[in-house]
Amino acid sequence: MERFKSLFERYSGSSEYDICPLPSSGGNRQYFRITWSGGSCIAAIGTSQEENAAFLYMARHFGRLGLPVPGILAVSDDGMTYLQEDLGSTTLFDAVAAGRRSGEYSGDERRLLRRAVETLPAFQYAGASGMDFSKCFPVQYFDRTSIMFDLNYFKYCFLKPSGVEFCETDLEEDFNRLCDRLLMCDSGHFMYRDFQSRNIMVPENGELRFIDFQGGRMGPVHYDLASFIWQARARYSPELKQELTEAYLEAQSHFEAVNRRNFLSELRHFILFRTLQVLGAYGFRGLYERRPHFLESIPYAMDNLRELLSAPFDEYPCLCRLLGQLIPLYSHREPRKDGRLLVRIFSFSYKNGIPEDSSGNGGGYVFDCRGLPNPGRLPEYRSLTGLDVPVIEYLQGYSETGDFARDTAALADRHIDNYLERGFTDLMFCFGCTGGRHRSVYFAERLAEHLAGRYANRSDSIQIRLVHREQNLERQVL
Repeated sequence: MERFKSLFERYSGSSEYDICPLPSSGGNRQYFRITWSGGSCIAAIGTSQEENAAFLYMARHFGRLGLPVPGILAVSDDGMTYLQEDLGSTTLFDAVAAGRRSGEYSGDERRLLRRAVETLPAFQYAGASGMDFSKCFPVQYFDRTSIMFDLNYFKYCFLKPSGVEFCETDLEEDFNRLCDRLLMCDSGHFMYRDFQSRNIMVPENGELRFIDFQGGRMGPVHYDLASFIWQARARYSPELKQELTEAYLEAQSHFEAVNRRNFLSELRHFILFRTLQVLGAYGFRGLYERRPHFLESIPYAMDNLRELLSAPFDEYPCLCRLLGQLIPLYSHREPRKDGRLLVRIFSFSYKNGIPEDSSGNGGGYVFDCRGLPNPGRLPEYRSLTGLDVPVIEYLQGYSETGDFARDTAALADRHIDNYLERGFTDLMFCFGCTGGRHRSVYFAERLAEHLAGRYANRSDSIQIRLVHREQNLERQVL
């Protein structure tokens, strides 16, 4: 932190300010928001002087061209730390979160997404004008070396850890054919490299601003479009993907006349390549480094692959066969057509086993109620269940009953909110006791009541079903 304090104080002339660390992204750069009486800015600390230099050069180059990027305010003497304009905390990824959760993007969300792809050609065509590509890092061009690096990233960081066996020679032949196909496309443009919704800011004025372009290089335009529209966790419908593609093509036509049919044919190969590249990143960041966001993104990339391979690539037989084996290993179940999260709450008797998860997703929480006071031991309650008032009153007479209900509800709230954000479709909460009649029934009812109240206005994205297995009772709660 001391590394940027002196830089900021020289820039602002202020010695009174607040510093707040910001979440890290996929790289190693650290970000901080500095707030003082004169406003706010973002401080960045890099680990690579060459990468920092590439970002600073591109930001200034794009800024001179009037492209919407953050302004650079100050740079340290060693180039390792810099201050940039504060664009707020809302990314395009955040701004369209509701559509991503539901799978149905609103008109406003679609307009934001279209504006992003409509701005992209300006970076690719106008941004390439006058750019010194020797400033790019780590490479200047989208060439065979960089392509094979990404393909081998997929092979060593994702494919090999999967345990799927393959012939190295056959896969290498497919990689070379894919490389040849990609290099056939015009590469005289600026390739943003990481054009995706997390790298697009939505400030309060609503004007999109673009960040994290430091990995850019000279290359074909298809890659960036594939990166954005086929972003793994975006969950764009085929119709929305087509809409965004058409919006891009219209904007592109202001810079270059393009044969639409040929472009779309070429684009498919870039979608495949980009998906392999991100799977390599997910493998390294997720399977090796165990970063949750990357692990959680893998099934969404598999959804894209499943859709893409519905029209197979005959020229890559080994690769397509391997992908066909990987998809069921890492993908989640096909979501239900309505896209809603189904929360099932069970009461059960341990004597008859834990309820099976019919969704195929491996179940969820199982809460053991046997450590709580048991009304079933008392003759007057044996013929009753947790649905009956005397049993309810008995259990509510113990403080641990309220504690248990609150604790399980808090866990459920956090988990459900997370699943809604991730677009998952199934979750179970199971309450077990000795006979499955009293305690388990009571707590299943309490959780169902709590969730029905909490999500009463979200029936479009969640449904709640309550099952008392031992009583053969089932009802829809929400």
